[in-house]
Amino acid sequence: MSLRITLLMLLMGLAPMIVARISAQPSMTSDTVRQTIDRLIAKHGQQHAERIRRGVEQVAQRWWTEDGDAQAFTAFCEARFITDPAALDETFNRLERVFEQMDGHLHEVRRELTTPLDLDTGEISGADQLLANLDLAAHVNEDLFRTKVAFLALLNFPVHTLQERLENGAGWDRAIWARSRMMDRFVLRVPASVQQEATETFTAADQYIANYNIRLDRLVTPEGERLFPENLRLITHWGLRDELGSHYADPSPAGLAKQRMILKVMERIVRQEIPAAVIDNAGLLWDPVNNTVKAAQGGQAASAEREPDTRYQRLLDVFRAVRKVDPFSPTEPTFLDRRFNLERQIPEKEVEALLVSVLESQEVKDLARVIEKRLGRKLEPFDIWYSGFKSRGQYSEAELDRIVQQKYATVEAFQTGLPQVLQGLGFTPEKSRWLAERIVVDPARGAGHAMGAVRREDKAHLRTRVPRGGMDYKGYNIAIHELGHNVEQVFSLNGIDRWSLASVPNNAFTEAMAFVFQNRDLELLGLQKPSAETRQTQALATLWNTYEIGGVALVDMRVWRWMYEHPDATPAELREATLSIARDVWNRWYAPVFGVRDSDILAIYSHMIVYGLYLPDYPLGHIIAFQVADKLEEGAFGAEFERLTRQGRLTPDAWMRGAVGGPISTKALLEAAREALR
Repeated sequence: MSLRITLLMLLMGLAPMIVARISAQPSMTSDTVRQTIDRLIAKHGQQHAERIRRGVEQVAQRWWTEDGDAQAFTAFCEARFITDPAALDETFNRLERVFEQMDGHLHEVRRELTTPLDLDTGEISGADQLLANLDLAAHVNEDLFRTKVAFLALLNFPVHTLQERLENGAGWDRAIWARSRMMDRFVLRVPASVQQEATETFTAADQYIANYNIRLDRLVTPEGERLFPENLRLITHWGLRDELGSHYADPSPAGLAKQRMILKVMERIVRQEIPAAVIDNAGLLWDPVNNTVKAAQGGQAASAEREPDTRYQRLLDVFRAVRKVDPFSPTEPTFLDRRFNLERQIPEKEVEALLVSVLESQEVKDLARVIEKRLGRKLEPFDIWYSGFKSRGQYSEAELDRIVQQKYATVEAFQTGLPQVLQGLGFTPEKSRWLAERIVVDPARGAGHAMGAVRREDKAHLRTRVPRGGMDYKGYNIAIHELGHNVEQVFSLNGIDRWSLASVPNNAFTEAMAFVFQNRDLELLGLQKPSAETRQTQALATLWNTYEIGGVALVDMRVWRWMYEHPDATPAELREATLSIARDVWNRWYAPVFGVRDSDILAIYSHMIVYGLYLPDYPLGHIIAFQVADKLEEGAFGAEFERLTRQGRLTPDAWMRGAVGGPISTKALLEAAREALR
């Protein structure tokens, strides 16, 4: 997962985008605005009339009483409107340079403040916890408005709507695109106090999840048997899911028993039935089937009191934090609207239609029958994570762990090996060194993530978990995924022509590039070579992955709709609603395939608690990755990857047409899966 999104972007639902009037009543009357426009046209001429009207209106929409009276408003517009093209270019260039340095340094400060929480650097102190709540960037945009820098930009550069970009963007040059993107930051005017409160809320939710570890080595069956090896401690949901998937390489009854036990653990978590005392506690033995607890030493009974509804309280906290932005965004009045229409630039209904086209496809039904045949049994709910179509299914987890541990015993070993990994992917030796010099590998406290740079003088950070004894396969697989994010981040920042165009259209695109890397993880270990057969296998694996995460994304979307319909809900009410939604989605699109009703396993994903509607980016990323992978195979991988990612932050449609010559579509994936199923 990429952490390119800042807490403010999460708060606003606004990573890249666009036009909304602030809700605080603009203090300028229509007469004042009209008179100001007339005075500027009289001064500068009709040839500037369109720019004048738009600029003055953009300023008026965001001008509050505290900014000055009508006379101050008119005086500002008269003094700061720029007509000379050279002066306009220089103003944009100056603003862009300043924003890069300002945003970049603040990003680096924030990274330092959260380092003890994000990285495995020892015990987290009270000072660390308090410092993590400090967000200096929360006040920046308001300061830009108070100093009237924001108004200078609003007066002279247009804030484009998504519709304008879709209709006119094809004819824009890079300079127009860069100016358009620079203005995204001034769409909303949100008080710094709202932003600061959100920082604390997101940090608390992130820490809740980052420390939610399950001691699989302390799980016992109803008969008292311990199925998992000593010291197996995994984060939910990522580690539990990957551990479950690893046992498809073990065809014995023992492997199936482990999978069923992990499923029971997940069910206890989402239902908040898990005993609070067993979370990350090596001193207790837990039987998740009967939900009983006893001391590891001596076997004495211990408290089985369930965890309070903390999981759902954290989600409600995030909901209430982002909802405080709603009054400042009347044209996109909910977080859902801002996430889809402003950030993703793809309407929610279009995203849902793409997901449903996969969930309801005949190819999924046919693939399920193939999986059943391979397993030699009926499907069970946890088989949404079936990994037998992934090439790693040919190897046991122990074999893969040994290979990875020998190669990457430490974080430093992975850092040193980056140039070789990149060359193995198809980048030239020179480009591999250039990329590796701009990526820092850190030991993650949680599952791992990629944190890109903001200033071009800074470096991207790859966070991955490295247990004692060396990196295991799970950590390696995640690390290769995060490396895909990092390489995209480096190319789309350090390789971009204009800083304002840095990044990609939305998070689904960086996920797509990460999936392209992750799908080649065993190839990089020398365990397989690309072939027509592996391409067909990849089509089936991608289809099943998209089927799984597509349903998870729909649950995420529907839970947010429910919260908006029930803004005063209690954590217990949200818990029951989430479980009901998860079961409804399951019963509609999974029960007919699995033959099992009322599973709530789709609610296990930790992203729902921390990242607010991030999950739809994953199925979109799979769909985009499959289209992009076809293109990458046509030429030199490294050069083509660089070309695609250096397009920058265009609209999704424009980026895809530049990349593959067509829009986002499930057609390529379904056709490839259909061919593979034959």
